[in-house]
Amino acid sequence: MIQESHIDQVIKELFDNLSFTEEPAGLYDPLRYMMAIGGKRIRPRLCLTAYALFKNGFSQEILMPAAALEVFHSFTLIHDDIMDKADVRRGVPTVYRKWNENTAILSGDVMSIESYKLIAKAPSGVLPKALELFSTTAAQVCDGQQFDMDFEDQDFVPMEDYLKMIGLKTAVLIACSAKMGAIIAGASDEACSSLYRFGYDLGLAFQIADDWLDTYGDPQVFGKAIGGDIVNNKKSWLMTRAYEKASDSMRAQLKEAMMMPVDTDEDKETKIAAVKAIYAALEVGEEAQKEIIRLHNQSMAHAASLDLQPEAYALLENYAKKLIGRSK
Repeated sequence: MIQESHIDQVIKELFDNLSFTEEPAGLYDPLRYMMAIGGKRIRPRLCLTAYALFKNGFSQEILMPAAALEVFHSFTLIHDDIMDKADVRRGVPTVYRKWNENTAILSGDVMSIESYKLIAKAPSGVLPKALELFSTTAAQVCDGQQFDMDFEDQDFVPMEDYLKMIGLKTAVLIACSAKMGAIIAGASDEACSSLYRFGYDLGLAFQIADDWLDTYGDPQVFGKAIGGDIVNNKKSWLMTRAYEKASDSMRAQLKEAMMMPVDTDEDKETKIAAVKAIYAALEVGEEAQKEIIRLHNQSMAHAASLDLQPEAYALLENYAKKLIGRSK
């Protein structure tokens, strides 16, 4: 049975040794920068964890597809930061701030292509399945991003629509990561489906946790400025639930707060404080944490359906705890 410590070691070696074309430097330096600033590598880690449920060692057949998931995710972050006008990512300047918007767009594009070059190194026997899953997921992530942007112009988004959006934007890539590992390991269709559902529910929990952290987290731990969702009028889980719970008068206050100017840092702080006061009155922060736990438990029910040995189940359990433990 592959141990969690071995997965940690393989993840480190994989991304320490991942390389891109040298020239033109103006195109590929932003890729190297984005990969170097790291992150928790949660998608390749889940891919390797799922693979480890069925195999006793790692080889290139899984390592390159696992890397593809992180490279694709990093591509989406480069473009998301442009659309969100984000200044900081993981505690350092975003690509478009460090270089410029045009460079970030083009470097993001080539990063997406690099991810396909890596996924294409999956074993030939499962390559059609792997490519279909990856391509479908990539399109779904773009669908989710468009819904997210569309929601910015709406006063109210039903929770059902919000959950659909984060399912596409965030959960499907985490679900894809779990299923990808299982597919390449040669797992049964039933096991692949259970791992996809495990990843999907965990992905929903992860995004709601991210929404919570954006408002209540420590910026030193979170890696970016707190309150960005509020400043950009993002329809987070907190905002969506606040609109659901609010009385007409409190909804009016919330709309008024969202219309506050954000031209200066002082303006931003004032707007964030106003919205957080409404959240506190409605106790939506506490509700978010309860929903995170509910989804976590639901994802573990899918893991339990796999009828794994205790050591294998513990791999999934530990992964889930580490993924969302920072806000439970």
